[in-house]
Amino acid sequence: MIHDLVVRNRSYRRFYQDASISRDTLVELVDLARLSASAGNKQPLKYMISCDAGRNADIFATLAWAASLKDWPGPSEGERPSGYIVILEDTQISNPYVRFDVGIAAQSMLLGATEQGLGGCMIASVQRERLRRIMAITEHLEIVLVVALGKPKEEVVIVDVPPSGDATYWRDDRGVHHVPKRSLDEVLIG
Repeated sequence: MIHDLVVRNRSYRRFYQDASISRDTLVELVDLARLSASAGNKQPLKYMISCDAGRNADIFATLAWAASLKDWPGPSEGERPSGYIVILEDTQISNPYVRFDVGIAAQSMLLGATEQGLGGCMIASVQRERLRRIMAITEHLEIVLVVALGKPKEEVVIVDVPPSGDATYWRDDRGVHHVPKRSLDEVLIG
């Protein structure tokens, strides 16, 4: 059921790094993005994948993790993603609505990953020029988002936004990641 997939599809930031993801799995996830809706059907997104440990380490070094967890530098060795999908905008065929396409594509891939027992995290905080050099990305392709993927090694739970209204995610002393969500009554207007 789609509701269960959406609930299980959280932003995971710690993984069983030794649980590999095959190239075929990454290609299947890109295919879900390819088949998703696109504004004006322009289909301006392209994708680069990695499931190679060496290349993954290079990609990892270009990413910033979990801005709200101030004292956490990101996943430690052994807890890093075992696969990445870099979402690129082809500026030669793009349109003003490409950001919508990116969200749709990323969600499609993450739901597909969740269905396969994987988890992921969309990362926009990227050292783009460094990643461009590492992956030899041509100039007409702009790095928009990196989707980090792996077998989740953390528990992520949805909790109610407290009366203060603070929706900042946090980890408790057991390492459980809490994601506050506003109530349906609060977000449904009229």
